[in-house]
Amino acid sequence: MADPFDPKSAIPGATRRTALGILLGAPLLSACSGIQQALTNNYGTNNPGEPPPAGPAGPAQQSQVIGTGGIKVGLILPQAAPGNAGIAAQSMKNAAEMAYTEFQNPNIQLLVKDDAGSAAGAQQAAQQVLSEGAEIILGPLFAVSVPAVAQLARARNIPVIAFSTDSSVAGRGVYLLSFLPESDVNRIVDYAYSTGKRSFAAMLPENAYGNVVEVAFKQAVARKGARMIAFERYGADRSAAARNMASQLTGADALLLADDGDAVVATADALTTAGANLRNVQLLGTGLWDNPRVFGSASMLGGLYAAPDPAGFRAFSGRYRAKYGNDPVRTATLSYDAVALVAALARTQGGQRFAPEVLTNQSGFAGIDGLFRFRNDGGNDRGLAVMKVASGGGQPVAGSPKSFGT
Repeated sequence: MADPFDPKSAIPGATRRTALGILLGAPLLSACSGIQQALTNNYGTNNPGEPPPAGPAGPAQQSQVIGTGGIKVGLILPQAAPGNAGIAAQSMKNAAEMAYTEFQNPNIQLLVKDDAGSAAGAQQAAQQVLSEGAEIILGPLFAVSVPAVAQLARARNIPVIAFSTDSSVAGRGVYLLSFLPESDVNRIVDYAYSTGKRSFAAMLPENAYGNVVEVAFKQAVARKGARMIAFERYGADRSAAARNMASQLTGADALLLADDGDAVVATADALTTAGANLRNVQLLGTGLWDNPRVFGSASMLGGLYAAPDPAGFRAFSGRYRAKYGNDPVRTATLSYDAVALVAALARTQGGQRFAPEVLTNQSGFAGIDGLFRFRNDGGNDRGLAVMKVASGGGQPVAGSPKSFGT
């Protein structure tokens, strides 16, 4: 059997660079019975510019060390943050520990620090892991905390893999391992175009998420040479925007509705009330559609949205539940994949393990959440499936890609 950590044994004749990108994911999968899944919603931090948790932080958590390897890796999470943020942090820490265990004695040591969900806490945590010899930093989770970590890490030429969904905090040496709205939009527009859709419309919320989706959508449509027939934004009252859109939909064959479960159903209902026949247009959406409210809406049936194949998260959740006795948050896969990635790089890439050219390998990596690769600007590309809204849940209509195209 080929050694999954040895590119030469797995892909005869492949170049080292090509094999690196394809196979660094193999350890992530081989220890996990083949997982490929996804995430779309952080317990409420899915919008770009996600706010820090509200309310007073709890008592700071003590630093923890996971593993005894020689390569030190910082892991910064909001463990003492209030509410769901602290719950998510604990789940992500558990997932990181699980990745370390399942990777079978990697030569890394995780230095786990609590930032309490604040920029000041993240700065202090970063100072600590850097002083303790971290060669790479995983985290933090919130956009507000990333710049503080980035400033210290860049001064020492230490890369950061953060979990925020705000693309504006990415940059030189700061990579985002999260599900970015841009990936969802690009995938669903590409798929719709491949099925013959040429005239697009969009109705988006007036918030940070809508801002990012608007830019990505207009760029994706233009890149395909397709037409933008109608475009509307809405606030708390959708009625005026819905009437405007309904009056312009005649020439469109695809309509993007990008909002979370309750909100997108309300938008579809407002369009119907305004006289739009949604059966005459292909509804398109993002991963935020992966919600029971969407699957229970008659207006949304048949709509298509981009999201990771759900099979991987189900497998991951089963192993997590067996180990910790409860369910993981959706963001737990991010810390799992981050730890598995650095473990694989540490095992296969020697002194260049966290160099920019290694982290931004164009072939990418495979993890629980499917294919991903970091871009030079710190953003990422994801290999996503296309799902169809059905009464029992999302049904795949186009699988996740097995490799990134050139």
